[in-house]
Amino acid sequence: MAGDPTSSDRRRRRRGRRRDALRLSRLYSFACGGRPSFAGDDDRAASAGSRIGGPGFSRVQLAGEGQPPPDHLAASTSNSISTTKYNVFTFLPKSLFEQFRRVANVYFLLSAGIAYSPLAAYSSSSAIAPLVVVIVATMIKEAVEDYRRNQQDTEVNNRRTRVFKDGAFQDARWKDVRVGDIVRVDKDEFFPADLVLLASSYEDAICYVETMNLDGETNLKLKQSLEATSASLPDDDSFTGFGATIRCEDPNAHLYIFVGNIEIHGGQGDDHQHPLSPQQLLLRDSKLRNTEFVYGAVVFTGHDTKVMQNAMKVPSKRSNIERKMDWVIYLLLFSLFLISVVGSIFFGIATGDDIRDDGRMKRWYLRPDDTDIFFDPKNAAVAAVLHFFTAMMLYGYFIPISLYISIEIVKLLQALFINQDIHMYHEESDTPAHARTSNLNEELGQVDTILTDKTGTLTCNSMEFIKCSIAGTAYGRGVTEVERAMAKRKGSPLIADMDSGNQHFQPDEGKPAVKGFNFRDERVMDGNWVNQPNSQVIEMFFRLLAVCHTCIPEVDEESGKISYEAESPDEAAFVVAARELGFTFYQRTQTAVFLHEFDPMSGKQVDRSYKILNVLEFNSARKRMSVIVKNEEGKTFLFSKGADSVMFERLSGSQSAYKEVTQQHINEYADAGLRTLVLAYRELEENEYTNFDKKFTAAKNSISNDRDEKIDEVADLLERDLILLGATAVEDKLQKGVPECVDKLAQAGIKIWVLTGDKMETAINIGYACSLLRQGMKQIIITLDTADIITLEKGSDKAATIKASKDSVVRQINEGKKLVNATAGEAFALIIDGRSLTYALEDDTKDMFLDLAIGCGSVICCRSSPKQKALVTRLVKKGTGKVTLAIGDGANDVGMIQEADIGVGISGAEGMQAVMASDVSIAQFRFLERLLLVHGHWCYSRITSMICYFFYKNITFGVTMFLYEAYTSFSGQPFYNDWSMASYNVFFTSLPVIAMGVFDQDVSARFCLKFPMLYQEGPQNLLFRWRRILGWMFYGVCSGVIVFFLSASALQHQAFRRSGEVIDQSTLGATAYTCVVWAVNLQMLITVSYFTLVQHACIWAGVALWYVFLAVYGAITPSFSTTYYQVFAGALAGAPSYWVVTLLVSAAAVVPFFAFAVAKSWFFPDYHNQIQWLRHRERAHPDPEASADVEFGHALRQFSVRSTGVGVSARRDAAVLRRVNGGATTQVHHAADSPQQQQVS
Repeated sequence: MAGDPTSSDRRRRRRGRRRDALRLSRLYSFACGGRPSFAGDDDRAASAGSRIGGPGFSRVQLAGEGQPPPDHLAASTSNSISTTKYNVFTFLPKSLFEQFRRVANVYFLLSAGIAYSPLAAYSSSSAIAPLVVVIVATMIKEAVEDYRRNQQDTEVNNRRTRVFKDGAFQDARWKDVRVGDIVRVDKDEFFPADLVLLASSYEDAICYVETMNLDGETNLKLKQSLEATSASLPDDDSFTGFGATIRCEDPNAHLYIFVGNIEIHGGQGDDHQHPLSPQQLLLRDSKLRNTEFVYGAVVFTGHDTKVMQNAMKVPSKRSNIERKMDWVIYLLLFSLFLISVVGSIFFGIATGDDIRDDGRMKRWYLRPDDTDIFFDPKNAAVAAVLHFFTAMMLYGYFIPISLYISIEIVKLLQALFINQDIHMYHEESDTPAHARTSNLNEELGQVDTILTDKTGTLTCNSMEFIKCSIAGTAYGRGVTEVERAMAKRKGSPLIADMDSGNQHFQPDEGKPAVKGFNFRDERVMDGNWVNQPNSQVIEMFFRLLAVCHTCIPEVDEESGKISYEAESPDEAAFVVAARELGFTFYQRTQTAVFLHEFDPMSGKQVDRSYKILNVLEFNSARKRMSVIVKNEEGKTFLFSKGADSVMFERLSGSQSAYKEVTQQHINEYADAGLRTLVLAYRELEENEYTNFDKKFTAAKNSISNDRDEKIDEVADLLERDLILLGATAVEDKLQKGVPECVDKLAQAGIKIWVLTGDKMETAINIGYACSLLRQGMKQIIITLDTADIITLEKGSDKAATIKASKDSVVRQINEGKKLVNATAGEAFALIIDGRSLTYALEDDTKDMFLDLAIGCGSVICCRSSPKQKALVTRLVKKGTGKVTLAIGDGANDVGMIQEADIGVGISGAEGMQAVMASDVSIAQFRFLERLLLVHGHWCYSRITSMICYFFYKNITFGVTMFLYEAYTSFSGQPFYNDWSMASYNVFFTSLPVIAMGVFDQDVSARFCLKFPMLYQEGPQNLLFRWRRILGWMFYGVCSGVIVFFLSASALQHQAFRRSGEVIDQSTLGATAYTCVVWAVNLQMLITVSYFTLVQHACIWAGVALWYVFLAVYGAITPSFSTTYYQVFAGALAGAPSYWVVTLLVSAAAVVPFFAFAVAKSWFFPDYHNQIQWLRHRERAHPDPEASADVEFGHALRQFSVRSTGVGVSARRDAAVLRRVNGGATTQVHHAADSPQQQQVS
């Protein structure tokens, strides 16, 4: 093949095309002048070489066609992944374990066992059937939900890629990729496994990778292969005979660390070991961008890949309500055990006295003289013990077995209503809300803390140029999402315009909106800027936007339209803005940029070129970017843009007259939630630049540990005495409705944390945009980007670096706590980076960190890895003991979604990984408002009321049985017929409670959103406190006592039939049963707040079914109907006393609750009671002067919680306060510095 001239020509043509293609691959050369190098690479390589083969670095594998994996890797080479909870072998045992975590199911299993013994008080079939129905139905639901997860896994595992086999790259499924395979990935494809980059379509072997799924960042990452591999692997054919040995670290979760080396053999290399770094590692689920293709050797597959190492196992989640319900069941079981013991003792005593000394029988009807062991007076103790087991089964109706299946049914129907809610349907993407699991519906109403991703969750991944300040004059009339939310809150007329549908600026009638450009101002558009007083400054401002960047233009050959590829969306927005304002950047070469500029003299577009001399790159320490260019006239300029905190101190004092005005504009832009950059420039003398270039080149070529510092020092000397041009204001486009949603959630008392992989500056800007941060809010910043830590990191003493880093983080946390404690009542924001978070989450520091975070209104964790997101979520969940909700849209959010009590996935542009791992999926963050405040509150209120009602109705029923037992000296005789008892929970009382759980609304959706503080009933668990549970249980006891004694007293010693017979056991039991059915259904009428036709039908159907059952069941042969044969037709229906007793006793049974409810509503109302009252007042008095809002203010104060100080409302109030106080500033406390050193910006 190598000697084939055709293939040789093909390779040459490919190399030629790669050399001709100039895209992003040349950008690094502007800054570095050659292949990119990284500080400390040599040290790290040497360190890596010393660790390879040791603990944690033992992986050795062969790469190339036909190379089998080593024996110790053979079992772990599968690239198939699974995110399911069960598999074929574990489904039955694990699902059964899940079911019998419920203590009631364990009890009923034991009762079912007793039912098959002579101890049974009723038939075994009626005992085991309900348990089987509950278990099977729940297992089917779990199987369906897990099958859906399996379908998504199958879709991922069957994605296609190309693997080198038999001398060519062939299609293969992801799951068939193995360690050591050579894989080709084309542009815009995902990497199927963790790969070592061998070569790319670019001559210099670089590629660009989008890691949005891993860390949430939208900017592209530069990767570059080793020259040893790229030089010998130019195309597909060159891999024939290729082989290499890769030695590297064992699988781990560190996304940004990789240690290893590669030895190329087979005649294509020099058999030397070449060090590998993160620059050569391509991670699974990241995407290849702006690069035609790459070749890679598979190093980690399947669950060994770093993204899967960061994933958490699918947890078995149970709601707090369900866990507390177990304790209520424990209480009922204890009560059941107690009354069984008491009953057995009394039964033993009575059995021992059945035959008196004179031989007479006391309970002659039990025939104690001729009986078995169960009633033998000679073995009374044994009879008492055996009676205990009978009683445990007989009183089992105290435990509501149908509660679980009823809750499952209700939750499924609640989930269906969530799925069908038109207010949570996203029309643009045709995406409804989807409750993927219904186990946690009520948890939606108890959320205390929301932990959210940023990119794709809060934002749309797009930037818009919307305003600017040039020469002290503010331009741009656009309205931001934050301004819109603030104006709507104040009822400003501004919103009348914005809500009419004109939310995005249309430059001209019929002209489409431009992505990234939402700027409108007739003073500078369409060339009108030439008429402005400072037109020369405006011209330089636009020119700087068009030149100072690292974007690459792409010209559509058909339409001629120019689009831009940028490392970050804000850079693209600047270049688009310059193009729309007359300065079109259309070409870049290795050494120059070319513009179409608007010439103020001729009024036409002219072509201009600028030679790129140097690029001084942006980083988090510099907070600025500069380019040095030479124009066609030979003048050299330094163009610079950066954060105001670093740019203002570099301005020339004599030539920046409008600095204060610009600062004021920047503050106003920040209030509007915009990201700002200051633009400045200066002209360089020839000798000045020559001197700089020498120093800069020397610093770049330095191989010492302080290479980066030397480069920064040289750049810093040049970036001085700048001339201020102005400032840009870019809106990091939030998803629609995010500020309003955050504000409403904050008013509901919910705390919001942002966990993002983005850099700190980006996260802070988004915090301002969505009103989690605001002007005047004190910021506590915890970071390890300090000079002493950076110096230690460059040394070889890692132990000292770790100790110093941890000590620094602990000190910063303690200083932050002191600051919070010293200034009570003020709003604080905690901002911490990923490296600091590593130490803050250690066992001996995480409690301190959590204490500090809880004391702050907002928490933003930057540069967080997926594992850190999950660990922070776990810390908040376990540390606070409150319900946590995690929301995200990418694979990097899966860990925290699974770790949180509730996981919400955004159906966004980052794939379906987050959605598949979530409990609920929604299309946009704003739908979280309705999901929690409306559906969450309803589900919580319904489920808690349903559970309390279940305990009430079962205790009422069980107490009548217990009292009858006591009345008959605990003989073990059931008060009611077998099948009537089995039907109580299934037919006569279940439908109304299910209808309540699905349809009841204590407060309408409109009032839930109008009064968000109502939501606090859930986090404070006001509706499922022990006091309320015990109150319902006590009420059940009272109702049972009333029904039994009034029924028995009313009918005892009276003629029940015309022939003079008194009632028998079956007649009294049927009468009492009728009273119970009526009483519990009348109680439902009192309890329900919102009646529908379905609820009415269920309540009256339950009562009607009882009479149908009595008539039909009583008509069946006595061998089946036993004691109820003709009991209704022959005894009850024709007796007036039966109907009178039913009416009066049922009414008497609900009188205690009715009286208590009236007194409570008047004197001790719950929050929803107050809103119900205000709602009725509003209906009765529609006069605005008597509006419910006037009276609601007092109710709100009575039920208020600590204000978090975040949201649009807090931003508006703070802005008003600043105006009253004459202006205030945001205080940024860098906890890494001393407490006295506070930066005020």
